[in-house]
Amino acid sequence: MTSFVRSILLATTTLASAATGIAPARADIMEPTATAAAATVAAEAPKESPSSVGTGASDRSGEIFVTARRRQESSQDVPVAISVVGGEHIDATGSFNVGRLQQLTPTLQFYSSNPRNTAVNIRGLGVPFGLTNDGIEQGVGIYVDDVYNSRVASATFDFLDVAQVEVLRGPQGTLYGKNTTAGAINITTNQPAFDFEGRVEVSLGNYNFKQAKAAISGPLSETVAARLAISTTDRRGTIYNVTTSQWIQSQDNLGLRGQLLWTPTETLDITLAGDFSAQDANCCGSVYVRTGATQRALNRQFEALAAAQGYAPVSRDPFDRRTDLDTPLQAENKIGGASLRVKWEVGPGTLSSITAWRFWDWDPSNDRDFTGLPIVSKSQNPSQQDQYTQELRYNYSSDAIDFVVGAFGFYQRIDTQGTEEHGAASSRWSIAPSNPLSNDPATLNGLVAYNTQYLKNTSAALYGQLSWHVTPELTLQPGVRLNYDKKEGFYQRRVFDAAGNEVLATRTPTALQAAQLAIFTPQEISPSFSDWNFSYDFTASYKVAPDVLVYATYAKSFKSGGINQNGVPLAQDNVTPLYDVATVKPESVHHYEAGLKTQFWDRKATFNLSIFRTDIKNYQANVNNGQFGVLRGYLANAGAVRSQGVEVDFSIRPSERFNAYANGAYTDATYRKFVDAPCPPELSGGTTAQAGQVPAAPGTPGLSPANCDISGERLPGISEWSFSFGAEANRPVSLLGREGEVYFGYDGSVRTNFSSNPSPSAYTWIDGYSLHNFRAGFRTEGGFDVYAWVRNAFDEDYFEQLFVGPGNTGLIAGLPGDPRTWGFTIKSNF
Repeated sequence: MTSFVRSILLATTTLASAATGIAPARADIMEPTATAAAATVAAEAPKESPSSVGTGASDRSGEIFVTARRRQESSQDVPVAISVVGGEHIDATGSFNVGRLQQLTPTLQFYSSNPRNTAVNIRGLGVPFGLTNDGIEQGVGIYVDDVYNSRVASATFDFLDVAQVEVLRGPQGTLYGKNTTAGAINITTNQPAFDFEGRVEVSLGNYNFKQAKAAISGPLSETVAARLAISTTDRRGTIYNVTTSQWIQSQDNLGLRGQLLWTPTETLDITLAGDFSAQDANCCGSVYVRTGATQRALNRQFEALAAAQGYAPVSRDPFDRRTDLDTPLQAENKIGGASLRVKWEVGPGTLSSITAWRFWDWDPSNDRDFTGLPIVSKSQNPSQQDQYTQELRYNYSSDAIDFVVGAFGFYQRIDTQGTEEHGAASSRWSIAPSNPLSNDPATLNGLVAYNTQYLKNTSAALYGQLSWHVTPELTLQPGVRLNYDKKEGFYQRRVFDAAGNEVLATRTPTALQAAQLAIFTPQEISPSFSDWNFSYDFTASYKVAPDVLVYATYAKSFKSGGINQNGVPLAQDNVTPLYDVATVKPESVHHYEAGLKTQFWDRKATFNLSIFRTDIKNYQANVNNGQFGVLRGYLANAGAVRSQGVEVDFSIRPSERFNAYANGAYTDATYRKFVDAPCPPELSGGTTAQAGQVPAAPGTPGLSPANCDISGERLPGISEWSFSFGAEANRPVSLLGREGEVYFGYDGSVRTNFSSNPSPSAYTWIDGYSLHNFRAGFRTEGGFDVYAWVRNAFDEDYFEQLFVGPGNTGLIAGLPGDPRTWGFTIKSNF
């Protein structure tokens, strides 16, 4: 399919060339274009060259216009901590999805071991770190043209024809349809135009990177305009699997978007949009990183278990980028939908209706033992989702007051069919050597669990926010939200041996049954949850001077309660599910923030500051028991969590020939009270200590505590310090008979260390690292742009995530970040 699409794109490029007189882009050039360094929050400087990024972009006075409060206004007038990245800067820096965008926005965190197990957090909050559980909400809302995307998997797709991305930090429930306690990512695409316009772009780079994009828009009649956009990305993997002789962690992405705009009157706009995106990468794997001592007996830790089967990792240097995973990998991911947006000027305000349907299909295959041994021979949880949303919103603006009132309805259905199977090496690996069954591969070979689950998720809300301009300088802004949530779930696990006989849970199992039930335990639960919530916020802002705004915010928010969709722990009889942990309580959120927004030097410089604190009671955490298949991880409430810190954003443009930006954040996010958390691997795997017994020292085989108190420890995935910075310089030249400018750009980011395990472990801290990207090229006023780029220019070795191997054997696997990549891009607007 992608080869067919590339043919279309190449043909489009040729047509564009004929229209513009520019030679066709060669099919061997890579990644997007350069423009002004549109820094986060900082004003994108005035630029009268080919850097129009559509609605919400900066105008020629240097203002950035955003729709954070559901109306277009200058970002410097919005009393919200907000990061804004224009479409041109997204292209220029290669930030073609949310994961890469985090290098430009220091308080945005993105972690993804595969599209399903993806987390997007802001200030360390959003969704718990670890395996995805469908039974809870995400705390960071992702919106594309006002349409809420309930699956974080949507964040793994390429941005398609994007005009601008706004990252709003802090609770946004009184302005957005779906409640969001940590923030929102508001993506605006380029809209249909009544003037004919188009754009083509082709890129090539190392690792066989190929990317092509095209968009075309124009009138179909005096009242109807259309826009069509398409993109494709393909890249060889960065890790070599010696077992399959394949490169893994590849990219194979396709995106399509079509829009029709009908303007029957001057006061009514109706937009019908549809999109489809597909990923079919050879993904997602890991490499061996290290081993660490656990509480297990020495003959049941990784080195002894591996030696007993004559196994050794293909490399003990993770940055050799070699692995030996023996389970076929697959990550087929499809997402798309349709929406109908109506905007009608009614009286003094605007009535908006957004009706949308979205789907998500996920078809994976993973190697959950992280080794080349046939321990877990199959692990896959295909999933299908449909969601339906309806939002009605009325915006009113005047000199005295502005307000937004809205109603939102949401329905989601998720169905999942899981298969987990163990292989010939599992008996020796999983059963204690003292048990004779450990020497019989047939004990666990072919043991399979079939997991069936569904979730029905219904939500409805009324919300509103008022801005009262008490004086031209002072504005008071209260907001309220009334929300209802209902979740109904079903989870069933059935277990069968290699002969197809069902293995049933029993209080007096045979030795064979006990060995098999220690791997997979049958279970069936039907959890449900429903609740009403009322939340509110209040912001006061004051214009100290025309270009100086100070503000303070308090928000009482919540995150809906959830249900466990991956099973729950068992009672002491090892048969009865613990139904009292089938549901998790709602999070109660208290948020405080103060900020300063300033521009000076004739608005050539921008400096913004925000100080925040968020206190959460009943924080929803992911926990697990470290075994292979008893639980993939379940949800529990930590007593309390706090995230606090400071964010600074600065940009400067002394002339049209130079601009620079620097953004930084200090984030202190910790568990304030979590006394019954799962223990890290160095304290796990031994016999559970009973009352009066003293657990062994960390890493010493012996007794393990039943749980651990991690109060005061840092939340996973969060660096205390993170920075992004960059600059671009240009100079007018005449080149190849064309007037334009040559330019040189640089973007860098730095972050300090962070934990890659829900309970901090000595074995899973990821060292801090810095990334540096460069670009240089030539562009014209007419929209022609050609440049070369290099990313991770100094070839920094770093990890995106570390994983604790199942069974507490001490194995630590990891996902290395991308090595140095380089390439060329050519682009033309017409």
